[in-house]
Amino acid sequence: MSTDSTATTWQEPTDHHRAGFGEFKKQPTPYDAFMESEGIPVFRGLGVRTVTDLPMVDWERKGGRGSYIQTIGTETKWGHFVVEIPAGGALNAEKHMFEEIYLAVEGRGTCEVWQEGDVNKHVFEWQKGSMFSIPMNAWFRLVNATSKPAVLMAGNTAPNVLNQLNNVEAVFDNPFVFRDRFSGADDFYKYRDEVEPDPVRGLAMRRTNFIPDVVDCDLPLDNRRSPGYRRVEPYMTDNQFYYWIGQHENGRYSKAHAHTSAAILICLKGKGYTYTWPEHLGPTPWADGNGDQVQRLDYEPFGFITAAPGGARWYHQHFSVSKEPFRLSAWFGPHNPGRDPGAPGTKHTDYTARELHEGGTSIAYWMEDPHIREEYAQTLAANGVELRMDPSWYEQPEGITWNPNKTQMADGIQ
Repeated sequence: MSTDSTATTWQEPTDHHRAGFGEFKKQPTPYDAFMESEGIPVFRGLGVRTVTDLPMVDWERKGGRGSYIQTIGTETKWGHFVVEIPAGGALNAEKHMFEEIYLAVEGRGTCEVWQEGDVNKHVFEWQKGSMFSIPMNAWFRLVNATSKPAVLMAGNTAPNVLNQLNNVEAVFDNPFVFRDRFSGADDFYKYRDEVEPDPVRGLAMRRTNFIPDVVDCDLPLDNRRSPGYRRVEPYMTDNQFYYWIGQHENGRYSKAHAHTSAAILICLKGKGYTYTWPEHLGPTPWADGNGDQVQRLDYEPFGFITAAPGGARWYHQHFSVSKEPFRLSAWFGPHNPGRDPGAPGTKHTDYTARELHEGGTSIAYWMEDPHIREEYAQTLAANGVELRMDPSWYEQPEGITWNPNKTQMADGIQ
């Protein structure tokens, strides 16, 4: 490269040299700069055992203490933070031009929601395990009803909006009122447990703006990730922010499957661990001598891990290791498999639920690395948990052929 990185005047390259520095440091996005300006820590990594392990410091704008979270692979895709409400206190009232969901980690209290110019405030109660959504650009205030600090996690589309507008005032002081997103109806935050098929993939969905307890709420049978797996997609305040709640039975684990980055997995109940590795390493990384490139995180309630930290497609596999079921919530931000990728009307398949021999990215138990099964059995034995993986699941079905050396490319991102 011919360009001097210290030069301030543009010079064309000479001879056949290429323009540019060749090597450079990534510049902060407007959202990165905004997080840094807030004066609180920004966690960047694979994940944490539990979110309460993160350091939290005074957060002037919010009126509590907190820490930003930006797991590897989610940069520019969606935002995440943890906030602590002081004992018997409240956070500052605020509104913003991005979607935001909350998950209560500790404590209980109330949330006040209202539109600009409204006389009355809509108030509902939350507790540990509650999940709810703040309507776009509505005023809200979180109140702690206990004598101890309360902790909540939040996910939002702030990076998407701030990176486009590049103006903090336009995001936090915008007068537009979304009456279609928040009508102020008395039952707006009433829990609704009716289940319907989501309009894209036909998976179980609930239209509700509030879930009192995601830790123990009913989940319909799904079976896509493991035998007995249960799952539901909440649909709140007409959000583009996409997420689901799923649960693996104790003594069982998920099939590995691959998709691109955006998702993080949050533990809601039980304990477990997740393995994640680049798709190009194939379905048997340990057997192929690449086990050192597989990343693992052990986590428990309100801990989290990024599913695909490399940006491109990564395999990830989730293991239940406690005597109770392993319940997770996956947050994707505005990256809904019904919208990405392709033009409207393009035909897609639920490829992460289809196995490799079917053209998907899910690794059948009989295809997976033997290390997975052996280590899992040892881990459960050490924890005093019964192994409930049927040996027949590891037998290749008759009539199915599969070439492990042939790359299977699926469409979509999730």
